[in-house]
Amino acid sequence: MADPELEAIRQRRMQELMAQRGGMGTQTQQQNAGQQQAQEDAKREAEERRQLMLTQILSIEARERLARIALVKPDKARGVEDVLLRAAQMGQISEKVSEEKLITLLEQINTQTSKQTKVTIQRRRSVLEDDD
Repeated sequence: MADPELEAIRQRRMQELMAQRGGMGTQTQQQNAGQQQAQEDAKREAEERRQLMLTQILSIEARERLARIALVKPDKARGVEDVLLRAAQMGQISEKVSEEKLITLLEQINTQTSKQTKVTIQRRRSVLEDDD
């Protein structure tokens, strides 16, 4: 999984971070910035790993469809990605997921999570109405 291009990007980013830290004021600001940057780096690395795993389990067409879904409904796309990653980790996916398989998965998720609309009407009485 070690990609030389990814490692080069990480090295450049570390050099940029070291240059930025040199310009900071007090030591506590440097520590806070360092902690914050470490958290951001960890999030970025986790997202990179996630995307790499998705690349390995999805066909090109399926990835494109998922990307289009993410443009419109990012939370739904994230949920589908989670389902796919969990299935891959549990060994349920033996080959790349095609676009057709992704569509059937999306349909299953849609039927499970379909929202039922409920309308309630509250009638208010006018001040001028009289029940007497």
